[in-house]
Formats: sequence, structure tokens, C-alpha cells
Amino acid sequence: MDVSPVVWWTTIGLLTVFLVVDIVVIGRRPHVPTLRECAWNLALYVGLAVIFGLGVWKFAGGQYAGEYFAGWLTEYSLSIDNLFVFLLIMAKFRVPERLQQSALLIGIVIAIILRGIFIALGAAVINEYAWVFYVFGAFLIYTAVKLSREGNDDEEFEENRFLMWVERRLPATTEFRGAHLTTVEAGKRLITPMFIVILALGTTDLLFALDSIPAIYGLTKEPYLVLTANIFALMGLRQLYFLIGGLLKKLVYLSVGLAVLLAFIGVKLVLHALHENNLPFLNDGQPLPVWEVPISVSLGAIVGILTVTTVASLMKSSRDRKDVREEERMVAASEQDNPLL
Repeated sequence: MDVSPVVWWTTIGLLTVFLVVDIVVIGRRPHVPTLRECAWNLALYVGLAVIFGLGVWKFAGGQYAGEYFAGWLTEYSLSIDNLFVFLLIMAKFRVPERLQQSALLIGIVIAIILRGIFIALGAAVINEYAWVFYVFGAFLIYTAVKLSREGNDDEEFEENRFLMWVERRLPATTEFRGAHLTTVEAGKRLITPMFIVILALGTTDLLFALDSIPAIYGLTKEPYLVLTANIFALMGLRQLYFLIGGLLKKLVYLSVGLAVLLAFIGVKLVLHALHENNLPFLNDGQPLPVWEVPISVSLGAIVGILTVTTVASLMKSSRDRKDVREEERMVAASEQDNPLL
């Protein structure tokens, strides 16, 4: 896929404009977004992502369009997993509801910048060392096994060492000062809790990028598609946070679905590495005749895994609610029959 510098900078420029407008609008009026506002903004970003994919189809062909859509769906699904941790961070630092949108937006901008660096490094490594696909594949399979065992049972956010170091070294206020990151009190510059929250969001997303960047490189080796898929997935994350915050608790099988998804891409990466093998100690440095998973199969598998995960989760949540209601009904009936209890 031959992408000219003009296309690169035009794309980055347009996406930057959208982010800047978001920052200016929210910065001038911190508030709790309504469901209607979130739905419209989310529809806008999803619509832009789909239109971009159709543009890739028109100008670069169905193969690259399929790679883009597979990457975008994968990044979006992995980003939804981020929301669990974001909810824990907001609860841990007791972020006022009207400031959560500002914190998320700045955290997402930091995440986009950090992921851009990761994507550039990943592209350089892949171009130089083909064997890195073995490493990426093994890492994703390991992550899938770990995720399937641990799930999303964490009830509290644990600060990493970097955050604890910042809190020890930098004097801070005990209360929020609106959306300000720093403030001046008694002639001294102090950081605010918002500063720590944004660092928590940014560094946490950086850890998630360790999974998502190798995953998307397992679907496409085009840095342009990797970057745009990541940006579009992150740009809609803030609206998704407010829109489906309650729904997240109903996605009880999300960790299992994401584990299957990561394992699938991990196996795909290993097969690709075997197909392109140049390690001298394996088959004398010659490629092995293994089946490579086509992008059409990858896209179908991703859609299927996410659909089954969502439907199964909602069915399980519905059954659990019915069981709770039935239990409450039986308890109420028992109390009526035995008023002395």
C-alpha cells in the first residue's frame, strides 16, 4: 500500500482538528454529557471510521479495506476492555462526574500520542526483523491465557510505581480545581488530583497498547492502517464510556471473548511467521508450507467472536436478573406466610 506523505499529513491534520475541537468545546464547558449527546457523537465517530474504510476500499482495494475494518474492530473491542479500568480509576480518585469527560479526553490524546510512537517502533522492527512475528504471536497467546484466567474481577485500581513516585515527589492539592492540572497556592505551584488521574489513564492505556499493537499488526502490516484504526477506535472511547458504563457490567463474558480473539490473532501471527520463516535453526532458514489465514477469514472470525460474546453475555445477565427476581419473590412470599420471621 503506497501512501504518499501528503495523504499521511492530511489524514493526521484532519483527525487533529477533530480532537482540538473536542478539547476546546469540553474545556470551555465541563459537564456530564447526556445520553443523546453521547449517542450522536459516537455515531459521528463510528460513521467517520466506516466512511474512511469505504474510502480505503475505493482507492486501495478490498484487501486493504478488510485489513482496516478487522484492525478497527479489534482495537475497538480491546478498547472496551479499557473502560473497566477507566471506571475503576474514576472511582479510585473520586473524580467528579462533570470532570470525567475532560479527564478522559486528555488521557485519550496522550494515549494516541504514545500509541503513535509504539506503531512507528513496531513498523521499524517488523521491517528489520521478520522473526518478531514469532514473539508477537507467542505474547498474544500468553496474554489470552492470562486474560481467560483472570477475567475482569478487579474491584479496585492499583496504582503503578510511576504514579506512586509522582505522588511522593510532587506536592499536590487534596481537592480538584476544576479541570486544571496545576494550581498556585501560597506562592507554590501544586499539581491537582486531575493531573494524577490523567497520568493514570495514559499509563494504563500504554499497558493495553502492549497487547493491541501486536494484535493489529497480526491483521495488517500497513502502518497507515494501523494508525488510523487505532485513532478511530480511541476517538469514540469517551462517548462509549458514558453511553454503556452500566452495560459493561452485563458483558460478563467479555474477558473470555477477548481472550479467544487474542489467541486467534496470536496463532495467525505464528502461522505467518512460519510462512515467512528465515530463522536458520528452523527448517534451515526456509519458509514452511503452512496455511496463512486470509483477511476475509480473520474479519469473519472477529465479527463472530464479538457477536457471540455480546449475545451470550446479555443472555447470562438476563437469566441472572430473572433468578434474583424469583428469589426475591420467594422470600417475600415466605415472609407473608410466616409474619413472625
